[in-house]
Amino acid sequence: MHDGAGELAVSEISPQRIVIVGAGPAGIRAAATLVEAGLHPVVIDEAHRAGGQIYRRPPDGFVRTPEQLYGSEAAKARALHGLFDRLVEDGRLTYCASSSVVAMHDGQLHVLGEGGMQEIFYDSLILATGASDRVAPVPGWQNAGVYSLGAAQIAFKAQGVALGRRIVLVGSGPLLTLVGAQLVKAGADVAAVLDTSSWRQQMRGLSGFAARPVLALRGLALRARLGRRYHAGVTLERIEADEQGVASLRWRDASGRQRLTPCDMVGMGWHLRAETHLADLAGCAFFYDEQWQQWLPKTDEMGRAGNGIYLAGDGVRLLGADGAEVAGRLAAAACLADLGYQATSAGADLRKLARLERFARGLARAFPWPAAMVRTLPGDAIVCRCENVTAAAVREGAHCGGGEANRVKSLSRVGMGRCQGRYCQLAAVELVAAQAGCSPDAVGRFRGQAPVRPAPVGAFLGEG
Repeated sequence: MHDGAGELAVSEISPQRIVIVGAGPAGIRAAATLVEAGLHPVVIDEAHRAGGQIYRRPPDGFVRTPEQLYGSEAAKARALHGLFDRLVEDGRLTYCASSSVVAMHDGQLHVLGEGGMQEIFYDSLILATGASDRVAPVPGWQNAGVYSLGAAQIAFKAQGVALGRRIVLVGSGPLLTLVGAQLVKAGADVAAVLDTSSWRQQMRGLSGFAARPVLALRGLALRARLGRRYHAGVTLERIEADEQGVASLRWRDASGRQRLTPCDMVGMGWHLRAETHLADLAGCAFFYDEQWQQWLPKTDEMGRAGNGIYLAGDGVRLLGADGAEVAGRLAAAACLADLGYQATSAGADLRKLARLERFARGLARAFPWPAAMVRTLPGDAIVCRCENVTAAAVREGAHCGGGEANRVKSLSRVGMGRCQGRYCQLAAVELVAAQAGCSPDAVGRFRGQAPVRPAPVGAFLGEG
């Protein structure tokens, strides 16, 4: 896979160096499209085996079947896993597993893998970086025993374990229902699934749900599996803890009645947040999407972001696994066309993508980001768990910093921790906007910084 100098040796394999970052549904389909055109792409992924978060694969010897892990999506997972494995086994692409792109500049990626740091050059770059949980701070969420919904699902898929003995899930969106149903089916003790979106709000997404009626009905079936555990339109008040960690969750139901649910684990998430740090370092332009209430990279309908950069999957459009597959094919087709290769017609994929986007927009309307809840956080509530920054500190930074995201960041240290704002940026921007009396769009976003993942200093010094 590598030459003696530690730099990936692909120049003799393919006339153009095309690198794909991410081996989820988007990255796999992009790679397959390029291989079909006779090219040999390089695929870099943080996981040991391809599949992405949605189709994450367990270790060898794991006894749970794909049907148990992926449910109704088992056939799709098998197909993608098999396709990628065949491409690797046939030597038709170069796969850098367990590797993270931590920095990039001038057509060069700095990749941290098990063997240390290496430099990989590219002529064209397809970013299929996916998404992570979008979380909103709740007083007490800094305590041990609070996880994201994605973390709970990864533990279940990769190791077959529940992260608590008595579990409460909070947030909104399809992942909340899916994780709850998966844990219940596996026999975990799920005490409550608390959705901040009211039934009335959820009905506002019906017109979008009509674009994918089978998937919508499947979601309702999962919801039914939760039974009386599921509560809509709740107000989250505080996660209470003792010396052992999480002890209970205090909340109000839709009628305003106060409830206290004992638990030792809380999983939280409000749909997804596009992973855009590499797109930022690549110089992509961004816009604030009012419906998704987050900053997203600008591309054309095929995924072109300019200067040989192409984006695909949830890192640019939050359309789920099916949309990621389509977007991966489109981004690869755009790359091929720009390099002068014959590309197949993209009309069918573009029409499918438009339908998937209508459905996704319905989800955004039905399960919105809880802006009002965030804006009214008590002053002592932790916003940035990495740096232990409170809501009061963020508001004070906004008062002194003039309501601009990066000035508030420098004054309060919000977003300066290990996650680089992945979990706190959206909440911090809401607080700043409320303090400054403007929209989140006007506040701006935190600038991306390298390294985009924590990395040992020795790796940059050539050690290890």
